[in-house]
Amino acid sequence: MIYTVTCNPSLDYIVSVDEFKLGLTNRTSEEGLLPGGKGINVSTVLMNMGIESTALGFVAGFTGNEIVRRLENMGVKNGFIYLENGFSRINVKLKSIDGTEINGQGPEISQEKVQILMEQLKTLGQGDVLFLSGSIPASMPDNIYQKIMESLEGKGVLIAVDATQELLLKVLSYHPFLIKPNNHELGEIFGVSLTTRKDVVPYGKKLQEMGARNVLVSMAGEGAVLIAEDGRIIEAPAPKGTLVNGVGAGDSMVAGFMAGWMEKQDYEHAFYMGVSAGSASAFSPNLATKEEIEAVYRQILQTKWQEAK
Repeated sequence: MIYTVTCNPSLDYIVSVDEFKLGLTNRTSEEGLLPGGKGINVSTVLMNMGIESTALGFVAGFTGNEIVRRLENMGVKNGFIYLENGFSRINVKLKSIDGTEINGQGPEISQEKVQILMEQLKTLGQGDVLFLSGSIPASMPDNIYQKIMESLEGKGVLIAVDATQELLLKVLSYHPFLIKPNNHELGEIFGVSLTTRKDVVPYGKKLQEMGARNVLVSMAGEGAVLIAEDGRIIEAPAPKGTLVNGVGAGDSMVAGFMAGWMEKQDYEHAFYMGVSAGSASAFSPNLATKEEIEAVYRQILQTKWQEAK
């Protein structure tokens, strides 16, 4: 089975505002409401690819109920833990102003509720796949991902971690199968600026030396690089297309990579599936469909074939 964990899920209010003016009343030209959070995005992309997963985490209040309702309507299974107080956050994402968003704080999560999540995850074993994605609320211990991986150590669970800074660094000694920093996050860890695919390789290798098995670095318009466990460095420029919506592209890349790995246990295939899924989501108003991912994958293979001639 495949499981995703989103400790701080959200309702994402995605809006476009033509000619946005600061300090004045602005009206939307387009809007949508979607269940959000990095793990939820992974589950959604996997579902779009025909792969079943169960989304785990915490929800609260009327927004939490709506997150669960929308996931169930979409066909995404979930085992969210309900909190008695507060409400799940609402994130406002201005699609017409690239990269601009306002993210809520989320509810307080008690140690008792954290323990319920730990009990849920204790049932995982050989052949299961777990995604630990995104930030955590301030009320949760900052070593929660580390504790989860510690509890699953030696049980044969493939774990992908998509988190930043300390959350990521604390899990490396437990040898996650995959981590996916972007080039800016990787640079922040080591106090450097990384702008080219060649730049990221030595620093990706450092994370490997610290314990990560595979390091996948996303670089937006510069493409991506995989520092694979078998010693290979696989890289690709960004596929050609028009950026429509960058929200969830990184999560899509993680989902695509793991889907590709589960399909063939081949790093090159997994890498190109990850790049295809991430790019297809960036080229789409919503998270990528299977058909959109396959179209980008064919483009990548065709480019490779032409370069090899």
